[in-house]
Amino acid sequence: MRAEGVRRIAILSDEPEKYRDKSQFPNDVSFHHRDELDAVQRELREVAGVSVLIYDQTCAAEKRRMRKRGDYPDPDKRMFINEAVCEGCGDCSAQSNCLSIYPLDTELGRKRKIDQSSCNKDFSCVKGFCPSFVTVEGGRLKKAPALGHSDDFTMRVDALPTPEPQSLEHNFDLLVAGIGGTGVVTVGQLITMAAHLEGKGASVLDFTGFAQKGGAVISHVRIGSSPETLHQVRIADGRADAVVACDVVVGTDPRCIRVLAKNRTRVLVNHTEIPSGQFVQNRNADIHINERIDSLRGAVGGDRVEIVQANVLMERIMGNTVYSNVFLLGYAWQRGLIPVSLKALLKAIELNGVNIEENKRALSWGRLSAEECSYVTRAAGLMDEPKPAKSLEELIAHRANLLVAYQNEDYAQKYRDFVAKVQDCEQSVSPDGQALTDSVAKYLYKLMAYKDEYEVARLYTDGDFLRKLGETFEGDYQLTFHMAPPIFNRELDADGRPKKRQFGSWMMVALKVLARFKSIRGSAIDPFNYFAERREERALIGDYRSLIEELMNGLNQDNLAVAVECATLPDQVRGYGPVKEKSIIKYRELREAYLHRFHNPSSVVQIQEVA
Repeated sequence: MRAEGVRRIAILSDEPEKYRDKSQFPNDVSFHHRDELDAVQRELREVAGVSVLIYDQTCAAEKRRMRKRGDYPDPDKRMFINEAVCEGCGDCSAQSNCLSIYPLDTELGRKRKIDQSSCNKDFSCVKGFCPSFVTVEGGRLKKAPALGHSDDFTMRVDALPTPEPQSLEHNFDLLVAGIGGTGVVTVGQLITMAAHLEGKGASVLDFTGFAQKGGAVISHVRIGSSPETLHQVRIADGRADAVVACDVVVGTDPRCIRVLAKNRTRVLVNHTEIPSGQFVQNRNADIHINERIDSLRGAVGGDRVEIVQANVLMERIMGNTVYSNVFLLGYAWQRGLIPVSLKALLKAIELNGVNIEENKRALSWGRLSAEECSYVTRAAGLMDEPKPAKSLEELIAHRANLLVAYQNEDYAQKYRDFVAKVQDCEQSVSPDGQALTDSVAKYLYKLMAYKDEYEVARLYTDGDFLRKLGETFEGDYQLTFHMAPPIFNRELDADGRPKKRQFGSWMMVALKVLARFKSIRGSAIDPFNYFAERREERALIGDYRSLIEELMNGLNQDNLAVAVECATLPDQVRGYGPVKEKSIIKYRELREAYLHRFHNPSSVVQIQEVA
């Protein structure tokens, strides 16, 4: 490039220190860390003529594959999110564009968690402006109990009936749909190899596009009695005999829907919410999983769709969601949806040469789940009856108890008194209604329990964080905290946000001490009391109470539904620092729009929802 006349060349890498010998490069080539990408691009756009930027980094998904084979260094560290501290703002997803950051629905709202099974150890998620990220160094992921080796398991698997083989008088068309990087292509390859071993005709056509990791992958698998019977590799519209939807979003892609046929196609669906690109862009993204499954039932018939929680079962039983697709393969085979013999399928797994015994065990668990679902769910520890949703009274009592732990009894009583006023007002308008009270109970608590320095310290040291950490990791590990404490942090990053700093395990001691000073919160001797962010958070509590009082003064049957929407607005207020500042601006904009609707029910106001 220099010989062609390019004068300005910049090289970016996640490991710029590896360029120690710069003599092998032309003069004036500059080297930068990938974090400087935006700044370098801005510089290059001002260069007259051609400039070149080289981004030197191994693909993150390829790193993960190579690490499995032992062909690439595997950093002895992992990221972990303290869900109690997490605000669910989604800034970590925005910074990293990583689909290993999963939604985590909790009693206190949607948070984030890291799927350790698919994590590429890129660590860019830590750039999210949030103190919930902790680096765990030296520890190992806790292995799941050694299930699948017991005599009882072996006996049950051996006793499983062999499904009636599919007739190949006509070719059998199977569609496998899922997410790139999770083994969807491998499933198609295992099936076609098994068919080849039996002398059958088999073809597979993979539509992967930009799907090396995270994109849609659709595999058209066709099997015939001999190679001569296959005249095309693509499944024609309405001709699929079976669909294995490893991901429900991809499984309801129009390209998959059009191969379905009423009363012909049988569908197996993995009932797991796996993050999509939409989730990265929109923290409130909802894949509407039930509606998607209903669309499949409508396309093929309700009795031809089966739902399996493959990811959660494999995570509980084998400690890794990577085996979910092979689990589904075993389930589908036991249901007679894979027209090859078990012997050939097991041989194909051996020939694949990756985690042979684990994949065979996952296949057996899938087969067993198809016949003895209750046994498998018990083995996974999922037989406990789901807890019923809290009643309104239980919800209020729960949040009040949390506020006692947050501050004190007087603080909690202010919460109880205000919610009681709202409840009396709502019942005077709608004797059987409680939607408004329910919303106020949730979101007044959210604002009153704002996560300042004392609360973050308490949520790290109340024992729950260390317990969950111990459930995930084992060994002698060290913790590193990533925080940007405003009291002594004035440096800004390239985006103008306070720089996060790293703190070692000693930080737990400091946090324990800090948590004890929660009683001075908001007082004249509170050193954090004078930061604009803390003043804004306290002001939001009064602002929200004023909003609800205004709603109560004009509440009637016509505007009750809009009042409930107004009461949920604090759900938009999430995050820390600059992230929270932006969300507060959006909150205030929506507040005015919803209030206008409340006072003018007949008017039509377009309200832009916050991503």
